[in-house]
Amino acid sequence: MASHPVVEFTSESSWAMVEDKFSPFAKETLAKLVTFMKDDILPAVRLAHSQVPEDSVKRWKTVIPIVAELKVKARKLGLWNLFLSKAHYPKHGVPLSNLEYAVMAEVLGRGGPIASEAVNCSAPDTGNMEVLARYGSPEQQEKWLLPLLNGQTRSAFAMTERFVASSDATNIRTSIRQEGNEIVINGHKWWISGAGDPRCALHLVLGKSDPNNSDRYQQQSIVIVPVTTPGVKVIRPMKVFGYDDAPEGHCEIIYENVRVPLSNLVLGWGKGFEIIQGRLGPGRIHHCMRSIGAAAQALDLMIQRVTDPSRKTFGKYLYEHGTVIADIAKSRAEIESARLLVLSAALQIDKFQAKGAMKEIGIAKFVVPSMALQVVDRAIQSFGAEGISQDQELAGTWAGLRTLRLADVHIQQIGQRELKRAPALAKRTVEIKQKEKLLLERYGAKSPL
Repeated sequence: MASHPVVEFTSESSWAMVEDKFSPFAKETLAKLVTFMKDDILPAVRLAHSQVPEDSVKRWKTVIPIVAELKVKARKLGLWNLFLSKAHYPKHGVPLSNLEYAVMAEVLGRGGPIASEAVNCSAPDTGNMEVLARYGSPEQQEKWLLPLLNGQTRSAFAMTERFVASSDATNIRTSIRQEGNEIVINGHKWWISGAGDPRCALHLVLGKSDPNNSDRYQQQSIVIVPVTTPGVKVIRPMKVFGYDDAPEGHCEIIYENVRVPLSNLVLGWGKGFEIIQGRLGPGRIHHCMRSIGAAAQALDLMIQRVTDPSRKTFGKYLYEHGTVIADIAKSRAEIESARLLVLSAALQIDKFQAKGAMKEIGIAKFVVPSMALQVVDRAIQSFGAEGISQDQELAGTWAGLRTLRLADVHIQQIGQRELKRAPALAKRTVEIKQKEKLLLERYGAKSPL
């Protein structure tokens, strides 16, 4: 039986493990995506970078021309909104499972941000579309979701705040209060991805609507804020290791007496925490798979570099020096291990939804970024000074991956979850010891330990 084209971008073994879980539609879509990546997206990566103006004003008003062209072609090919599963969103979704899309997300990860945008699967839009599809009213979906699904607009998710330890979302201070038939928002946010894009039409803003509620998880609400609303002030783009990621950016924003209709409240008062938990599950897996794709692309670049005859030093190929071969082997092993971990998490989401897969999602979320950073770092080393320059994509890839280690704090949660098993482990050990003692007595033996 012939292999699927995806094995060129993944591995025979991992594909063999999941192939029987792919529908004919998913296999066909994946094959089209692989071809689209090779023929259209990967050749366009450098051009896309060159089409972002250096000018500090113009770069934030630019819609990258080649990306716009790729989006038109992708939609004609049916490579569109692949992240949105019809099983969970019958009205708007595509007949793909989380597992099926996870493999596609890895393929997309090889093309950087433009690959995901080309098929309308970019963060933060993916998460925002899921929020509106799952929790939005019919009117909200008509006004805000459909343009996002059609790729006509983009969006931002405004959660993290300056001067606040907002990795714990219960700490946020942004005020959301009702005044008549309006909602008034006051707050200071930053690292709001997508807010710099000239196509950004709305912010989903998380704030405290009931700060005195005894249940700290019922204090927050989410409101749709159109970017043109008076009082929405985009202060500046934040830089990640010197990269501003124009035109999307990660912006600092002040909401000063921003007023929106009461109908812009999503789901209901006090539902903010419920919404963000529902939003983050699948999105974390998408990030992980794209990160694995980025790591795999870096490894491919490294292999090409160290086998390039023009790069010989002291009469030897680069791979003949030091620990290069061992580094390549470690990178391959780490990529394969991480992929299996994330595919397992995606399968759990399909079976039990995100809430039933929190352990698997949490482990993947702190394992994968560290793995990908190591692999990219080894690739950078093989390129020498060129590896940290703008002439290679590796430095930008590393900077993007490093932010993922800040985006979630799952290692403590997983450790605490494991510690909860201590009483059951102690009980099991006592039971085994009792049976061990009986066996030793029956055979008149003494324990050698």
